[in-house]
Amino acid sequence: MPLPADGLEVVYVHLPPGGPLPEWTHRRPFNAVVVVTTAVSEDWQGLVSDWLVRSGCLYMMAWGVECSSWDDSVDYATLSLHDFKDIPPESFVMTTWHEDDPLEEAFWYALFVGNLTYGDKLLDLTLILDIGDKERGAELLALFDQSRDLAKRSPD
Repeated sequence: MPLPADGLEVVYVHLPPGGPLPEWTHRRPFNAVVVVTTAVSEDWQGLVSDWLVRSGCLYMMAWGVECSSWDDSVDYATLSLHDFKDIPPESFVMTTWHEDDPLEEAFWYALFVGNLTYGDKLLDLTLILDIGDKERGAELLALFDQSRDLAKRSPD
């Protein structure tokens, strides 16, 4: 049986803090790893969270600066999209944050957990949303790819 990470598509998007949100032109649904290297305003975080939900993100994993606040922000965006009423199961967005994990472990999680555990939907498209001052596409895509064999390299 192929590993869950086989055939996974990965998209990198750099988003400067406070910057305009891109148009999402990729397929849906998807999972997202939000990598935050600098603090952002609460209002802008809300805009990004809403953009993620409206773009088709069904599993958001946050890592970095104040990453636990992204859990609440995406939850709020999901509730808001549904007028604060019951969220249909197919629209529920799972959220996790990884403040005590190395980034490579958060990427491993996206590869082997975040793309498998969402009901009957295979989330085989992962967005790496890099929120920070500097574009790091090559670096983060390489680390994401490297995380595929993290379990083999772990001492546990």
